[in-house]
Amino acid sequence: MRTINIHEAKTHLSRLVDEVTVGEEVIIAKAGKPMAKLIPFTPATGKRKLGLLAGKLTVPEDFDVPLPVDVLASFEGK
Repeated sequence: MRTINIHEAKTHLSRLVDEVTVGEEVIIAKAGKPMAKLIPFTPATGKRKLGLLAGKLTVPEDFDVPLPVDVLASFEGK
């Protein structure tokens, strides 16, 4: 893993991306202080599991009942 300054990273971004795609990691520094890490992109491979919370949550019967006038007024800044 090597560290380069931000100016060099801007100048040679295309080359850095090519290096990262073959496995190298690059630290980008500003005034010698590490600010960002350039690493290869790895897409998510896991599938999402639907229904993970099925049966664990309940929605109250009055969920969609309109709010009282005074509460609505406070949202509208009145």
